Amino acid sequence: MGGADKGLLPYRGKPLVAHVLARFAPQVETLLISANRNLDVYAAFGYPVLGDVLGDYPGPLAGLAAGLAACTTPWLATCPCDCPALPEDLVARLMTATLGASAPLAVAVVDGRMQPTFQLCRRELLPALTAYLAAGERKVGAWCRAQGAAEAHFDASTAFANLNTPDELGN
Repeated sequence: MGGADKGLLPYRGKPLVAHVLARFAPQVETLLISANRNLDVYAAFGYPVLGDVLGDYPGPLAGLAAGLAACTTPWLATCPCDCPALPEDLVARLMTATLGASAPLAVAVVDGRMQPTFQLCRRELLPALTAYLAAGERKVGAWCRAQGAAEAHFDASTAFANLNTPDELGN
């Protein structure tokens, strides 16, 4: 996206993140936004904004670590800012998967492919995640598998479509 802050790019008349917030907020008790720039703009959406606790912006797991550190509930659900059609029952289905497998986290799976940034994670996994990041590891899917992630299978692959180009945004 040419270095632009993807969550703030316009999509159907409002920032991409606004679409995600509208679908995700009703599914959770408390909502936090993970961002590393334009913090004041994200804060204007009315939710706390967390920056990475690690330098050099090491990717989605750093945002997960910040979320787990700030989390006041036993579970933290995550989704990326570029999937405006995320399922309205995402968190419920992830919770069903974790409970059914007695797993500490669950990830969405679509067409046999893991979508690890759509996850529900127990807060107690923060030390394991911190150690993983300290070892220089950054692969979200590998970390999830190492923690024994349960899988929540979804049929609607369009619900998990990332908007990654101006054409996909319709701009």
